[in-house]
Amino acid sequence: MMHPAFLLLIIFTDGTFSKEACSYQDVVDYLNLTTDNSLFKMTRPVLDYRDSTVVKLDIILYAILAVIEKTQTFIPFVWVLTMWNNERISWDPAQFCGITQISIPKEMLWKPDLFIYEMVQKNDSPLNPYMRVSHDGTVTAEEGIKVVSTCKMDVHKFPFDTQSCNITIGSAIHGVDEIRLFPFSNSSRITQFSQELIKSQGEWEFLHQSVTSLNFTFGNGTWETLRYTLIMKRRPLLHVTNFLLPILFFLILDLASFYIADHRGEKLGFKVTVLLAISVLLLILNDILPSVSHKIPLIATYCIVTFALMLLSLLETILVTYLMEKDSASQAKLRLRDDREVKQETVTIKNCNTEEKKQTLCLCICKASDESHELMPVAQEVDTSIQSVESNALLLILEELKELQNILNLHLGCRQEGGKSGHWAARINKAFFIFYVATVSLFLSFIIFSWTT
Repeated sequence: MMHPAFLLLIIFTDGTFSKEACSYQDVVDYLNLTTDNSLFKMTRPVLDYRDSTVVKLDIILYAILAVIEKTQTFIPFVWVLTMWNNERISWDPAQFCGITQISIPKEMLWKPDLFIYEMVQKNDSPLNPYMRVSHDGTVTAEEGIKVVSTCKMDVHKFPFDTQSCNITIGSAIHGVDEIRLFPFSNSSRITQFSQELIKSQGEWEFLHQSVTSLNFTFGNGTWETLRYTLIMKRRPLLHVTNFLLPILFFLILDLASFYIADHRGEKLGFKVTVLLAISVLLLILNDILPSVSHKIPLIATYCIVTFALMLLSLLETILVTYLMEKDSASQAKLRLRDDREVKQETVTIKNCNTEEKKQTLCLCICKASDESHELMPVAQEVDTSIQSVESNALLLILEELKELQNILNLHLGCRQEGGKSGHWAARINKAFFIFYVATVSLFLSFIIFSWTT
């Protein structure tokens, strides 16, 4: 019995002809495709079970929704194109007005049991309910999938890092002898397709996509998989402006605080405030980076070393302040002692001068009374006595000046001994400033070199 679809022309009794059967339903009826027909959806679509089903597919990146370093989760939205051959389906397009392909619900035909190995959550994206079937038996299915997958991330160079995440796809139960997987496009083609199709990247910049074929053995079977590697680079501008630059500014402020006077308390309070600000930024860093990492991130090294340098600067300020306070206290004690000694010396000198003057006058009077009986001229005697008195007075003044000089030298020596603490404080401050500037310069050069290479 001839199938109704082959009755393209029906001759009626009046000699007229019916129209050609050119609808999709005619093709569906010809193939006997129904939802209840288990022939097309229960088993793998091969006429000989020893033949393998070749499945070609492409995964094209449509959007990067999120990359969560804390949980090492990669969430892209990809477009999956799958193509295979169904040996039980074929028709001649010439018999159906040139129809070469039709769209049918996915429930009508067998589909390869492909799944993504890294996927940790069920796909909640809207599903495409149809797939295309060609006249030669080629079946094409397209699906948009939100992939919530695990990704091993290396955050050593955060925020100047480049991440590489994999999407591995393969069959669940069919081995390599039943299903063969091949990429529909090479790495350069799918990279170009992804760059043209991508709509949203957010914090990340898509760089490259590659595909490799991998086989693995489990038990007695061998399975074939395709691994798509997505390479993306982080845009660091947000983290640089919100995190790295503030820490650098605090470091510059700490360097500038060396020009604040040491004998005041403002310098010590300023350094403590800057150190507390760095502590707050370290808490923010703890929320950004993952808790488990194989290597210490450079940004953590940057923060810890900066914090350590500021802490060392604070301890140096405390030491210098202590030495300056000690010097000030010793200077105050010396001034009090100097005042007392000067007063005592002044009183002693005054008393000595008074007694010596009295003794000199008495000697002069006695000599004048003893020699009054001589018949020498009075003017000569008076001149002699006056010259002797003046010479004795000059000698006394010279001795007093020598004693005052000795006292002043003693006081100056005591003051120099009392100023040693301040002298050491100034030397320590200068040496530490040179060390601090050199260390900061070398460390920043090392960090920038490590981040850029």
